[in-house]
Formats: sequence, C-alpha cells, structure tokens
Amino acid sequence: RFYVNKAAEMNCSHKRDISHNQMYWYIQRPGETMRLIVYTALGGVPDYGGAPENKYSATKAKAENGALTVNDLQQNDTGVYFCAVSKHSDVRSRRSCTKTAQQLI
Repeated sequence: RFYVNKAAEMNCSHKRDISHNQMYWYIQRPGETMRLIVYTALGGVPDYGGAPENKYSATKAKAENGALTVNDLQQNDTGVYFCAVSKHSDVRSRRSCTKTAQQLI
C-alpha cells in the first residue's frame, strides 16, 4: 500500500564486526540501475551527495545498524531499497575520511 505525503523508515542491521561502521543506502527504481542515496559512518555526518536532504534522512547510532527515512512519499519513490556496509580503513577514527569497498547485505 502506498501513502502519498507520508514518511517511510527502513532499518538495516548486520552481524559483521564493529569495524564495518560505514553504511550505504541505494534505490533501484523499476527499469533502472541502483543509485546511491546516502553514505553514513558511525559518528560522522551523512553524505547525501546530490540527493536532497529534506527528502532523505539517514541515521547511524551504532556500528551494527542504521536507518533511512524517505519523507514526503511520492509515486517515483517506488523501488527496491538496499543497504550495504563496509569497513573503514582506519577503525580508530570516528570520522568518515575514505570510502572503501562495499558489500551488499
């Protein structure tokens, strides 16, 4: 069921070790390839790239999980949403400095 103008929250968790503290959220719309929505790292500020921050909101309070909220739902928000995690190149740092290889979970 589709709720126009409402918000939808999706949660993602993984069982890898806590060094996998980076999370990527993607959307794949019907007939299109996957597109990155946002990148988050534990303790960092989400990087929305070109995605509008008022449309999407990503949180990451723990290394093992995160959430994506899609605001003001419209028909073109239909698609499959994916999350992926990766290991930060320097686990001592809580800032997002590099983006390393991604793993879909």
